[in-house]
Amino acid sequence: MPIKKIKRTYRHARYVFYKETLVDFKEHFWAFVGSFIGLGTITFLQYKMFSPQDVVLLVGSFGASCVLVYGVILSPLAQPRNLIGGHVISALIGVTIQKLLPETVWIAAPLAVSLSIIFMQITKTLHPPGGATALIAVTGSAQIKALGYMYVLSPVLSGAVILLIAALIFNNIHKHRQYPSPSAIKNIKLYGKRIKRLARR
Repeated sequence: MPIKKIKRTYRHARYVFYKETLVDFKEHFWAFVGSFIGLGTITFLQYKMFSPQDVVLLVGSFGASCVLVYGVILSPLAQPRNLIGGHVISALIGVTIQKLLPETVWIAAPLAVSLSIIFMQITKTLHPPGGATALIAVTGSAQIKALGYMYVLSPVLSGAVILLIAALIFNNIHKHRQYPSPSAIKNIKLYGKRIKRLARR
């Protein structure tokens, strides 16, 4: 019995290794295009609306979101709920902690990230770049801190929405790419049915 289990695990590991190292040029092309357009749009708006010295819209965590949303599109962590919810919740927590503990960064930084993880888990919106969004709210530039809770709406929410729109377009052009994932679409339909039931009452 253990030998069969080991063989099955070995076959599974070989399959996963093969899939993860397979070079799919179409997959890579659309991942590149989506990421380039998504982040490129945010960058364009940044340099049209602000001086080159005031980097406000370009939140560092968006780079990590691009890896998930365009490169690992079936990951539960890359789905729209996680992308938007994870960033917004983390931004809210980050700004709140920054306001409560503006002078003690050595406590504020880990507290903001740790609380963000917990609240993303509770709300089922876990998105790893969200931790960086919370951290930036605490340790960011004077321009970022001056935004206060506006940081949640812009750059965080506005930027996440731009990345989502680009993902919905470019992740669905190729027939072998689907975003959101089938499981995420199923969940959306379930939520829709629940909302209809509540509306009928």
